[in-house]
Amino acid sequence: MSSRLPLAGVLRLGRPSDIWFKPALSVVVAVAPPNIALLVLGRLDLAMYTMAGSLCALYAHNRPYAARARALAWVVLGMLGGLAAALVAASLAPGAVVLVTVGAVLAAGQKVLCDATRTGPPGNVVLTFVSSAALFTPQSLAQVPGHLALAAASGAWAWLVGMAPGLLRPHGPERRAVAGALHAAAAYVETAGTGRSGGQGGQGGPHGATAARPHATTAAGPRATAATAVQAARQALLSAGRPSETCQALERLRVRAEVALAAPADTDPEPLRTWARQVRGNRPVPHVDDLPGLGAGPAAPPGPLWRRLRPLAPLALRVALGCALAGYASLALGIGRPYWALVTAASLYQANLTLTWGRGVQRVVGNLIGVLLFAAVVPVAHTGGVALVLCCLALNFGAEALIGRNYWLGSVCVTPMALLVTEFAGFQEPGRLITERIVDTLVGALLGLVAAVAVPDRRWQRVVRAGGTAPRTLAARPCRSDQAGCEVRRPFGRPERGLVRAAARRRRESARSVGE
Repeated sequence: MSSRLPLAGVLRLGRPSDIWFKPALSVVVAVAPPNIALLVLGRLDLAMYTMAGSLCALYAHNRPYAARARALAWVVLGMLGGLAAALVAASLAPGAVVLVTVGAVLAAGQKVLCDATRTGPPGNVVLTFVSSAALFTPQSLAQVPGHLALAAASGAWAWLVGMAPGLLRPHGPERRAVAGALHAAAAYVETAGTGRSGGQGGQGGPHGATAARPHATTAAGPRATAATAVQAARQALLSAGRPSETCQALERLRVRAEVALAAPADTDPEPLRTWARQVRGNRPVPHVDDLPGLGAGPAAPPGPLWRRLRPLAPLALRVALGCALAGYASLALGIGRPYWALVTAASLYQANLTLTWGRGVQRVVGNLIGVLLFAAVVPVAHTGGVALVLCCLALNFGAEALIGRNYWLGSVCVTPMALLVTEFAGFQEPGRLITERIVDTLVGALLGLVAAVAVPDRRWQRVVRAGGTAPRTLAARPCRSDQAGCEVRRPFGRPERGLVRAAARRRRESARSVGE
């Protein structure tokens, strides 16, 4: 792990994803009907339980619909399981210290399960937020079944919201993934394969004599981006279920992107861009010939869950320790809602200390700006229940629309939304809420980082040291067959020999045809 904890670049905004509006609209559609129904019935105090199920609509938007159906079902069940444990503990626990301990254990379990199954984004944070808040909500055992029924009904509605776009575009996620791979491969070909710097033309054609092959390091960024996009497209197609004619045509296009990555100097980027434009929407997928011997191949079955959980034991200890320390410190300071500190600590932990530090900076900055936004919004929200519900819906949309640019930007909307959720049971004094949220954010971030330093991941350090002499360009780590959008972690070596041989074979065939 790097010993530096940088600030530069941590707050830099990135480009929004192609489907940034889909999770934003989905969460609004999932949250609005239950909240409006409670508003009509005069029971907004139950909104926390309906939102627990509705927030499941945030998950699995990049997955093909066959995989999305399974993933959303497991998310709903995981949400209900965490909520049930929290409500029972809230009914039986003798004091706040026990509740913080239960919350820390739940947070650790949610983190490792989400990492082992690659559930996310948003990963464990939403699950931990709901279960931690439920721990400190006054509760009796007799109320638990009814509250869980509300969450289950909202979760079923969220599942339907997540699956509804498949009625219009049954292959939408796969098409987007393959289009992204083709675009990224074309960009890499232009910057690295042909010596051109952009799409506005260049010196010589793609196969012309003036095209030069630069050193590999000059296009490390485009190559890593293209490799990641190609791998994400592969995983999307593998997780799409039974291969259809459309998926087979998309796989042939994905192979073309992979061949372009292996032999950029012999690839024309214009067909890649044309195919990418044609793949989007519901138009017929362009047909290209098969390249013999290439393709995704059979999907490897995932290993047993216990085997995937075992390497995550240090992570579980780190999360449990950080959340417990944050919660205990918040109690010692007299904060009435220690779950805010607990959730802050749980949200920090990334693959290494440098990334964890960056997430901590993003969380603190976003929350501090978010409480200022809450101070501006709360006078409007306090005008009545309708205004409160509308403010929460607007902040839900803003959080999901912005969080793809940078985590801190999304937190600017998440923070006032979380504060307004506490107002559903009754309006509260804004100054106290703001003060408690600021203190809990700082305490949670500080003690969460302390736990990250105290419980390092020796296994990850060994991986980094072993790869210290490897090329610095990165590509996507191989993922399970039912997952899309994998993390960039391992060194990227030379292209697969099969792809290089295929490109060489194409050159020989082209030369023979010209000679004839």
